[in-house]
Amino acid sequence: MALYALGDMHLSFQSDKNMDIFGRVWHKHEKKIEKNCNKLITDEDTFVIVGDHTWGRDLEHCHDDLEFICNLPGRKIMLRGNHDMFWNPKKTEKLNALYKDRLYFLQNNFYPYGDYAIVGTKGYCYEGKDTIEHADMLVDREIKRLRKSFDAATEAGYDKFIMFLHYPPTNIFEKKSKFTVIAEAYGVEQVIYAHCHGKDRWNDSILGMNNGIKYSLVSGDFLDFKPVKIMD
Repeated sequence: MALYALGDMHLSFQSDKNMDIFGRVWHKHEKKIEKNCNKLITDEDTFVIVGDHTWGRDLEHCHDDLEFICNLPGRKIMLRGNHDMFWNPKKTEKLNALYKDRLYFLQNNFYPYGDYAIVGTKGYCYEGKDTIEHADMLVDREIKRLRKSFDAATEAGYDKFIMFLHYPPTNIFEKKSKFTVIAEAYGVEQVIYAHCHGKDRWNDSILGMNNGIKYSLVSGDFLDFKPVKIMD
């Protein structure tokens, strides 16, 4: 049994989005995903997919993308990304019912992995595209969602956590954030995130050990679409 992670699949089997325009690493990236997952991951493993799964704007138009993910090996835990328009966070339970035993959607809940609880939310950070005040409001909303995930796990008796975010935990101006503070408060061992694309963005946030927590970037293009093992 092992825990793997990969973010930013950006699948588009039913949409007209060609990711090749973002660089050679994206050429036939869905083939890379399929090949690497089948090589590395077994059905006994857990595979956390860290947001931006599909360009489909609703369930009808992302059906093929989600079926592609369903057919990958392992227990697939899904985190919501900023491009996942099909996923209404208020209707996560309906998604879990629709894809029962095939996909597991992480929002205001948690999933066990051995002695650990897998917790997470989409997250948010200021990227210069909105006002700082609006960004702060979105961060506070995501912190509330993340706290619900921690609370559910704690109430179930867990005290060891692995935390997932789609957005990086800090922006390029920050050394700490509300996400790093809550991670430290709960004694999180690892924080895994995605969203950062291209070499110019891969160092936007924390990488490696920081205040006793290991931070890892798992964006698809950063890993050349090869899932990384988080722990055995």
